[in-house]
Amino acid sequence: MTTDPKPGPNAARLERAYDAPAELVWELLTTAAGLEEWCAPDGFEIRVTELDLRPGGRLRYAMTATAPEQIAFMRNTGNPLSTEVRKTFTEVAPPTRLAYLSLIDFVPDHETYEHLTTIDLRPAGDRTNVVMTLDPLHDETWTRQHRTHRGDELDHLATVIKRRVM
Repeated sequence: MTTDPKPGPNAARLERAYDAPAELVWELLTTAAGLEEWCAPDGFEIRVTELDLRPGGRLRYAMTATAPEQIAFMRNTGNPLSTEVRKTFTEVAPPTRLAYLSLIDFVPDHETYEHLTTIDLRPAGDRTNVVMTLDPLHDETWTRQHRTHRGDELDHLATVIKRRVM
């Protein structure tokens, strides 16, 4: 089921192949315990506070700086060490597709807006190919940084999968 937003023409695709069945990858993408294992930028941790996995449902989590350099960065920029991240699911099709709008409300001197991410899982035997499609943010600098963070998160997911399947 979907609420219908589609990636824009300038969307980027990040692709990874994991040595795990799609059901395990789906679990890590869609459960509080799974997300808390991998879905945080380097130097941060997350704690899920709400997860309603359906189109129109919400995901909320607190993201907290934990590494000294991230704590210093947050303090130096006048940001709190912990922020709430809010997403609204637009498509949930287990175990092959997940899409959501993220609320971008943390950019100084910029109006709040929503950002679309879609994740396609393509089973290939005992492997799963994942394609994450990211719309651009409001400018090239923020877009580049966002894509780098999301790529790092997908690498963290690979680490968690390796631990789980060993």
